[in-house]
Amino acid sequence: MPEVSDQAPDFTLPVTGGGTVTLSALRGSPVVLYFYPRDDTPGCTKEAIGFTDHMQGFEAVNTRVFGISRDTMAKHDKFTAKHNLGVPLLSDEDGSMTEAYGVWVEKSMYGKKSMGIERATYLIDAEGKIARVWRKVKVPGHVEEVLEAAQAL
Repeated sequence: MPEVSDQAPDFTLPVTGGGTVTLSALRGSPVVLYFYPRDDTPGCTKEAIGFTDHMQGFEAVNTRVFGISRDTMAKHDKFTAKHNLGVPLLSDEDGSMTEAYGVWVEKSMYGKKSMGIERATYLIDAEGKIARVWRKVKVPGHVEEVLEAAQAL
């Protein structure tokens, strides 16, 4: 699992709206990667709407924001359209990126164990190094905290 000051693991993933995003191609701008469990669930929807509502603030400090889950592009497109999301979503269907970032973990719900994405956010600086990591994210107030950290870079 990458930590602060480590080089962020590179990737190329499909993005909503078509095409792909390669992390190393975004050098020169800070990047926020927020990992979330699943499209169109209550917490994930609140988080995506929160980032959408604050996109102008991130753009004002030249910071790119991407949401990432293991959902398919078809599910991402439906989720984006249903909630009019302004944050681009990346699909990590094979799980290689969620594993590289250490967010694919064993979870326990009602005594039943399963594998899933731990809600986490990485702020990556303009040189591609991890500037800040938030693990086990609680949605209320999180987007504002990430925006403050991006403004401080």
